Amino acid sequence: MDQTIRIGTRGSKLALWQAEFTREKLREAGYASELVIIKTTGDNTQHLNLSFDKIEGKGFFTKEIEDALLRGDVDMAVHSMKDMPTSSPDGLVLTAVSYREDPADWLLVRKESLEEGQRFQLKQNPIVGTSSARRKAQILDLRPDATLKDIRGNVPTRVDKLLQGEFDAIMLAAAGLSRLELDLSAVHVVKFDPREFIPAPAQGVLAYQACTEDKVIRKALQHLHHSDVSLVTNIERRILQLMEGGCQMPLGVYCEHDAAGNYHVWAAKADAWNAPVKKVRQSSSTSYLLAEKVAEELKK
Repeated sequence: MDQTIRIGTRGSKLALWQAEFTREKLREAGYASELVIIKTTGDNTQHLNLSFDKIEGKGFFTKEIEDALLRGDVDMAVHSMKDMPTSSPDGLVLTAVSYREDPADWLLVRKESLEEGQRFQLKQNPIVGTSSARRKAQILDLRPDATLKDIRGNVPTRVDKLLQGEFDAIMLAAAGLSRLELDLSAVHVVKFDPREFIPAPAQGVLAYQACTEDKVIRKALQHLHHSDVSLVTNIERRILQLMEGGCQMPLGVYCEHDAAGNYHVWAAKADAWNAPVKKVRQSSSTSYLLAEKVAEELKK
């Protein structure tokens, strides 16, 4: 293929890491590519006072990139899969998914806010920064004494805000922290088990989107596809869809596919960020109707 593939991406450090990673994988498969940076609504500083539960999962970080794809300004898009609505716009399709980085959430605690004997060594009545309704609900479930405060900005900006003392602790996805290789030596890191503190559906996975009719790009993207990852993210995102999981709903879903071929799903849902959390666990030898069973349990 002579064409240089134009990759649509946001301009944050993490988005650029994701796009450069994708570019390298395409190069290994024999395809030339270039980055096209697109500003999304989620990058607009006017929205920095909005919490993510108002916006996430509604295409807040994806719409402008999808519009560019539909116009033909770019040939493909790379997204954080957890930011993707459960259905693509007409004319676009999710063509491939990446490997999965650590799907967990991490709690970063200021060393000045450490206190022995407290859960997570986090002092009493802490101020915890997160803009995710899902994380808020689950951290309150574990630490009801916490005061939750919205935090926005890219990953390094949030870590800086913690170090400057605006928060006692903040919550971030392990995937972003790992990919950016941030120096976390100045903070205490609590690494949650994704089976206990349930991540967002498809957390840690990149999604590659192309035009439905563009068979050349779709064929190229198959070189990047991890079918083992799509087996579990399909289930996680199907549950999100069945729960009509707009982002106002604090919903975590995590699925594993074991060596024996069995599926294991952990899910957590609250009616609001400050409401009780309901947890569900389901295992099955098949993916057939597994998402439906989990959703039914969550709705009870």
